[in-house]
Amino acid sequence: MSSQAVLPRGKPEPVEFKAKDNPAFILYDKLKTGYEEQPIPELGPDEVLIEIKKTGICGSDVHFYNTGAMGLVALQEPMCLGHESAGILVQLGSNVARQAAEARAVAQKLSENDHQVDTGQAQAVVGQGTLQLGDKVALEPGVTCRMCTDCRGGCYQICEHMVFAAYPPSRGGTLQRYYKLPADLVYKLPPSVALEYGAMMEPLSVAVHAVANKGGLRTGQNVLVFGAGPVGLLAMAVAKGLGAARIVGVDINEERLKFAKGYAATDVYLPIKPKADEPRAAYSLRAAADLLLTCGIPTRGPGSIDLVIDASGAEVCIQMGLNAVRPGGTHVQTGFGPPDIQIPMFRVTTNEITIKGGWRYGNGDYPLAIDLVNRGLVNLDPLLTHTFKFKDALEAFEITKAGKDRDGKMVIKCVIDGPE
Repeated sequence: MSSQAVLPRGKPEPVEFKAKDNPAFILYDKLKTGYEEQPIPELGPDEVLIEIKKTGICGSDVHFYNTGAMGLVALQEPMCLGHESAGILVQLGSNVARQAAEARAVAQKLSENDHQVDTGQAQAVVGQGTLQLGDKVALEPGVTCRMCTDCRGGCYQICEHMVFAAYPPSRGGTLQRYYKLPADLVYKLPPSVALEYGAMMEPLSVAVHAVANKGGLRTGQNVLVFGAGPVGLLAMAVAKGLGAARIVGVDINEERLKFAKGYAATDVYLPIKPKADEPRAAYSLRAAADLLLTCGIPTRGPGSIDLVIDASGAEVCIQMGLNAVRPGGTHVQTGFGPPDIQIPMFRVTTNEITIKGGWRYGNGDYPLAIDLVNRGLVNLDPLLTHTFKFKDALEAFEITKAGKDRDGKMVIKCVIDGPE
């Protein structure tokens, strides 16, 4: 006879979902946007409906807005923008609702058996991984097939059948009131993590994926980050939170470098200027040497650069990183740039430098991102420079595109409130 305890099975509590309207911010063509009413999504048994409360603007959103494309991916039809979001669970599919009811029943039983534990405390313990109506959640906005070799092998982020929010061919973006996802693609936020920080979990997970997952950063190692935009700054923050000894930030914008130094970087470097008619490869080699000299970093051995994160996508930065990293070091490419570039392959080969792509996020990245923020190891507050009402979404896109607001203040991350 099995010794496993039989848990009480609860029945889903009937909850009447009273839907509001569902306005969405739509991109029709480059620089042409508007608002449209969208159908309220109908849930499958394993899905949940989220009322979107906060959405951050990503560089890819701005690319689509400004040019109608992102790299080789072009807008095919009108598309709701947005994918960096957090919100409140307002409806559960039948299977999710049953699991929620079972967790509530277990919590009730626990509180009845131990009168020193109230139902709320018991629910917090029993239902940590069980979604409940009213939960604050961060959204992972890419739905995969779950059946291909990549998905089943744990690398679902490279699934060829991925359908990603606001990325053609798209299931629509999150800049609307209601958005549905499979239940395992939403992550419950701890009480200490506000919804605006929840919206930052998507780009933070990109940084976690690059630094921790692909980069394999260990405590005491040294990191070089190219690009002091949101992803680069978040990569610096993750490196700091995971115990990096030195974090060197590189950018061509002095204001962003100043911000990076006050935020998470131990050192910053403004690249030297190229000489007249200097070949790009020669310049990148010279600039890498100057970076190491200026920052007092050896080319190999203790104190050298263990990990390079390129969040810029610029060819010269990629070349600089490969010239600056120590023999046996790792370069993770997470920024987008030209589709084809020249790299110092002889150095890569003879120094056994590992080059990895870092694409979005995968297993464990969201939970680690949430944990870093919840434990105070990553501070997102300085990055949230601007907040806009839903009706002012276009202005949010315009200042993100410009990099400064009307008063000349630098824009790091704009967050748009959900519809009122």
